[in-house]
Amino acid sequence: MTAIGVPLVTGSVGLLFVLLLVREVLRSDPGNKVMVQISEAIQQGARAFLKREYTYVSILVVVVALLIALAPMLSGNPDLPLGWRTSVTFIIGAIVSALAGYIGMSIATRANARTTQAAVNGGVKGALGVAVSAGSVMGMSVASMALLGLAIVYWIFKEPVIVNGYAMGASLVALFARSGGGLFTKGADMAADLVGKVEAGIPEDDPRNPAVIADNVGDNVGDVAGLGADLLESYVESIIASMALAAALVAGAAVKDQLMTLPFYIAGAGIIASILGILFVKAVGRKNPQAALMGGTYVAAGLTAVASFFIIRMMGSDFTIAGKTYGVMGPFYATLAGIASGVIIGFVSEYFTSGKYHPVKKLAESSQMGPAITVTTGTAVGMESTAVPVLVLGVSIIIAHHFAGMYGIAMAAFGMLATTGMVVAVDSYGPVADNAGGIAEMAGLDPHVREITDNLDAVGNTTAAIGKGFAIGSAAFAAIGLLAAYMASANIQVADMSDPKVMAGLLVGGMLPFLFSSMLFQAVSDVAFKMIDEVRRQFREIPGLLKGEALPDSATCVDISTRGAIRGMIRPGVMALVVPVVVGLYDEKALAGLLIGAVVTGVVLGIQTANSGGAMDNAKKYIEEGHFGGKGSDAHKAAVVGDTVGDPLKDTVGPSINILIKLMSVISLVLAPLFMRG
Repeated sequence: MTAIGVPLVTGSVGLLFVLLLVREVLRSDPGNKVMVQISEAIQQGARAFLKREYTYVSILVVVVALLIALAPMLSGNPDLPLGWRTSVTFIIGAIVSALAGYIGMSIATRANARTTQAAVNGGVKGALGVAVSAGSVMGMSVASMALLGLAIVYWIFKEPVIVNGYAMGASLVALFARSGGGLFTKGADMAADLVGKVEAGIPEDDPRNPAVIADNVGDNVGDVAGLGADLLESYVESIIASMALAAALVAGAAVKDQLMTLPFYIAGAGIIASILGILFVKAVGRKNPQAALMGGTYVAAGLTAVASFFIIRMMGSDFTIAGKTYGVMGPFYATLAGIASGVIIGFVSEYFTSGKYHPVKKLAESSQMGPAITVTTGTAVGMESTAVPVLVLGVSIIIAHHFAGMYGIAMAAFGMLATTGMVVAVDSYGPVADNAGGIAEMAGLDPHVREITDNLDAVGNTTAAIGKGFAIGSAAFAAIGLLAAYMASANIQVADMSDPKVMAGLLVGGMLPFLFSSMLFQAVSDVAFKMIDEVRRQFREIPGLLKGEALPDSATCVDISTRGAIRGMIRPGVMALVVPVVVGLYDEKALAGLLIGAVVTGVVLGIQTANSGGAMDNAKKYIEEGHFGGKGSDAHKAAVVGDTVGDPLKDTVGPSINILIKLMSVISLVLAPLFMRG
């Protein structure tokens, strides 16, 4: 089967599996009338947000596409390898990313009440089955659509420099999906917790709280559509980085073509392995959902590793980069290094953010001393958690380079991402379970139902932390691969630290993740400020609301989050687009320094913020299980404050930094021909 045939067949199989999962979810019982009404309110809010977000993003996509199409004319260089073809691939990449996110979010918001009802009818196994199927729609849509789109673009245009635009389009949409979704959900979540739980003393997900629906909407637009766009971007970029490096560095036309198409075969194996992993979870997920979910992840990773061995052994050959010859199995060892590093980083994220282990238990204990100690200790936990992942990434890079040169680093990135369908499925399951718990509370169902959904939600918190660790690790690999591809495309042999332009770029690049984070933090604060004011107003002015005698105005809260998220994502998004262009036009070597600086600080800051936030969130949940006084205690109140600080860290800032460093790298790669001097 040809290189184009493999992704077409496996991608189509993946989409067929998606259709079967959608059918399974939609045929499930949606519950009683109240549950259906709550679910429909969440669906309407999510659709309204995505419609408005995609409207703004589409305008930006059209503007950027026009600039790319006109680049040869504007630069005065008609031979510039950009133009309308790159513009077309850019638009296709943006459409695929947006469409995959919309499909996943649409099914997730329909599965929430169905998961609640499945808990009523079938207990843990029934609820897990519906939630996993819904999450798998997102996961398999991401992997299948991304691979199909990339294969078609490559088949039509053939040239890697043209195909690079596909990754840039996916990356642009991912930045706004992740940052916009994160801003939406955390502004609502902070208001719901601070005013509802701390000030009014009402339970989480209480139907009297007008911010609860907005919070549930945010779980879907941020943690389903946003995460899917994030990992779709990494998935595509790791393949494209491998292709670009093979095209630029490998000697020999036949071997070059072979290495350029190798990721397509492994990606196909990853899709089939992810399907088998999902079926494994659905088959064994009974009393221990976490063991089932993690087992499915390991099954998918193991099968992909085995398939990669045979694929590379069958179609590989020795190859030469910069005068050094690497063995036929070099790409396999590099791929294996990526898979292993992904597993290790996931374990580390779980250790520092799960209530099963010492760091979170210690953080919960420290909450007895007040919110200041909670925040301080939570920050320290996140900082400590950066050490092992960074060391693992460093060792993996050395191993991958040893066996396959710079091409090996890109293959290590893809090794980590080959089972993206399974990883996104496991992570997207969490928001569905979280929404199911909220619906159980708002619909006044038996407390036993909430116990089941809370159990699934607790597992979802752990899988989400692993997913975030996976995302930042893969972002580091993908950004490094794209950086190497940019330097090769721009004919930069080395980023010379004695060059003042490189040094200046390094410093500016190191600063950018912090400035970017500041913008997002301020935007979350602005949304939360308005949301808190609105929730207080409704508690104060709607007669009988706190007594349960009147309904809250949830639509106004959804609108506040939507407007605030759209407004807040514009400045950081434009900065990520403009800065690499300006620096690259000034000096291509300064841009290489900027990208290096952004990767170094961005990776560490991304890990720290994600794990600090995850630790503070799960410390609160650990106390709510009855430790250190349980709900309503002083420790609990302190932990709630810590959680409101941690939420934007783990769900807005940390994940968005991943995309920042990747977007700047892929923009640099796409525009490398424009930046080259002489």
